[in-house]
Amino acid sequence: MRVRDIDRSVDFYTRVMGLTIMEKTASGTVFMSANTEKSHELAIRAIGMDAGGPDHSIVGQAHMAWQMETFEDLQELYDRIRENDVRIVRMGDHGVSMGVYLLDPDDNEIEIYYEMPKDQWERHPEKGLFGNQHPRQLEERVTVAGD
Repeated sequence: MRVRDIDRSVDFYTRVMGLTIMEKTASGTVFMSANTEKSHELAIRAIGMDAGGPDHSIVGQAHMAWQMETFEDLQELYDRIRENDVRIVRMGDHGVSMGVYLLDPDDNEIEIYYEMPKDQWERHPEKGLFGNQHPRQLEERVTVAGD
């Protein structure tokens, strides 16, 4: 992923998001992972402070997502995001999963989510798989970007 400031992005993804730096190359690319058994889940490279931001009006990635192992892991990361004044775009209750959508320092959208085990999914008779409300909720008071 291309970012403006490598130090700012490394700080965000390690300190706030909890990723571990797995490798830094001589050319400046930083490889990070939430799972240290994997070589990387994210690679970032700086392209300069004057670079434009993501353009959501063209074809491309809408957001990237990290699945949490437990609802408590999601709650813990959600709390850390709020403590660090990270811009939260929206909350997503998808019935079988609960997600928090946020922006990184370069306005790349990230979803962190917890999905219930498949044997607990309930299909809404009219709205389908994503039509129910998740049985657990994160704290409702949330500052949404732009408020």
